[in-house]
Amino acid sequence: MAEILITFIFIAGYTAIALEHKIHINKAASALIAGVLSWTVFIAFSAIKEPVSEMLVEHLGDVAGILFFLLSAMTIVELIDAHDGFDVINERIRTKNKRVLLWIISIISFFLSAFLDNLTTTIVMISLIRKLLPDQRDRLLFAGVIVIAANAGGAWSPMGDVTTTMLWIGNQITAWNIVTRLFIPSLVCMVIPVLLTTFFVKNPLIPNPDKAKSSRIHTTRFERNFVFWAGILSLLSVPLFKTLTHLPPLMGMLLALGIMWVITEIIHYGKNEDDKGKLSVAHALRKTDAPTILFFLGILLCISAMGSVGLLEKWAGYLTTWIRSESIIILLIGLLSSIVDNVPLVAAVQGMYPLSFYPTDHFFWEFLAYTTGTGGSILVIGSAAGVAAMGMEKINFIWYLKKISWLALVGYFAGALVYLAQHMIFHL
Repeated sequence: MAEILITFIFIAGYTAIALEHKIHINKAASALIAGVLSWTVFIAFSAIKEPVSEMLVEHLGDVAGILFFLLSAMTIVELIDAHDGFDVINERIRTKNKRVLLWIISIISFFLSAFLDNLTTTIVMISLIRKLLPDQRDRLLFAGVIVIAANAGGAWSPMGDVTTTMLWIGNQITAWNIVTRLFIPSLVCMVIPVLLTTFFVKNPLIPNPDKAKSSRIHTTRFERNFVFWAGILSLLSVPLFKTLTHLPPLMGMLLALGIMWVITEIIHYGKNEDDKGKLSVAHALRKTDAPTILFFLGILLCISAMGSVGLLEKWAGYLTTWIRSESIIILLIGLLSSIVDNVPLVAAVQGMYPLSFYPTDHFFWEFLAYTTGTGGSILVIGSAAGVAAMGMEKINFIWYLKKISWLALVGYFAGALVYLAQHMIFHL
């Protein structure tokens, strides 16, 4: 009975999350209710309560590691943005050729996403093209390509996408392996759509008369550049810290946040409290996306409850029985991630297949990181990056389906074929 009720709660919660914009209820609320109710049902139908409470505490420890990691990373990114640090990129784009600009924007999105994350990168890059492109039709096309490039860039980095971060923290993948084995497939996933898009871009680039450097807060060029590069280097140091110390990634990210906190306190020492406050870590923490953190909390609680009652293990058995090919299973999961959120999908798969079945750095986990990271680009609602672009540029779902989805689909399968060929030929 508990399994049936928890399945029903999961389906109801998932439906509410998918219909967030229709029912006007934030997906974080739906996820939290589903997560708590799942554990409530589990303990209510358990004869002995103590083991269930112990399991919950154990799962909360794993969940907390993911959430505090994300919160710390978001805070560092907000701190860079508060200092107008991303203007460092904007100032270096001087081309008047629209096709060249498309390649520059795509390549920057691809690599920046690996250092930050695909959602933040999409927001930064769309803000940037608003200053460069006065024509909204051009911006829509560029925004679609940015979503593809940002999601592709996030797939090959342990910090570029939430799902890849989850797999890294869960020890399904290691940082070095995911970078070396997914870089080329992810690059192909980005390059093919950009190459095809160049045929639809018309020159020349007309300068935007409203282009101006952002100066929301008065910071010096030194402060802007220093905080930008310090933030990027601190984020890049997290995998190195884990490799050297063997501590969880969370510890490296907390250290990076602490160092950035000290740096900004020293830089702004002596300034008046109003200016200093807006450039502080405390202010950046207030600007982080707390509903997203709570959404992840609710989803991960729900998935952990399903795993604890044995549902995920049963589902894995059904999948293995019906579809014997690992590659097809993973490709289908990737396509499914364009319809439903990839966070609960990956969390469910982590619960379905333990490390004893597929050990760390197994083909299964690496290919899963690629498909769930890039598959979300196929529909505008399939990834956080797509939803952000949709809101910022008012992208119509049908327009994206006609103009961008086929590009993303071609890139998705091209990158997948490259990964499978790479695995077969070089056993990588």
